[in-house]
Amino acid sequence: MKRRNFSLAAATALTTSALTGAPAFAQGFQPREGKDYLTLGKRVPVDTSSGTVEVIEFFWYSCPHCNAFEPTIEAWIKSAPRHVVPKRVPVAFRDDFVPQQKLFYTLEAMGKLDALHGKVFYAIHVEKQSINRDNTILEWAGKQGLDKAKFEEIYKSFAVASKVRRASQLQDAFKVEGVPSLGIAGRYYTDGSLAGSMERALAVAEYLVEATRKGA
Repeated sequence: MKRRNFSLAAATALTTSALTGAPAFAQGFQPREGKDYLTLGKRVPVDTSSGTVEVIEFFWYSCPHCNAFEPTIEAWIKSAPRHVVPKRVPVAFRDDFVPQQKLFYTLEAMGKLDALHGKVFYAIHVEKQSINRDNTILEWAGKQGLDKAKFEEIYKSFAVASKVRRASQLQDAFKVEGVPSLGIAGRYYTDGSLAGSMERALAVAEYLVEATRKGA
């Protein structure tokens, strides 16, 4: 979903590279800077060790395109090679996005993100639940069998607030125009609008990962 109006056919089929680890660009794939991806004017610091490359998925739980892309990015993350460090960052284009950012980081802090991340999408887009305010989020968390008091404590904590601020800083640093989108190596940005589809954006990301490893 863009800040401006746009039409994006988010891919839901898995790429060959996501399943096998083989680069999607193996046969003459050559994405173009300025068309398929953007190079940031200022590099963004990354929290990765030498020899690894960070790939960030920027998303919003209420975005239908992020929901459509979720099975693909989930499979891609699970099959990513060791030198790729996948990371998810919830965006906030408006203040009313912040509760869902806090939901994400609270689930992460409680060690429940792997189990419940997909269920948040399902609740919003399939069950049509309004999980976008503090009270509805707390109610939903309780229905998932989580300790509601503990969830609320973490949800309102300084640690979660700090992660929310950091997420917004990353969103601004990568000049995120819409979601879902990808930030690569603290240097590059791509999305479905630039690359043509999110499946192709993943292939662009893989290409840039390998280019980064080769020192390009």
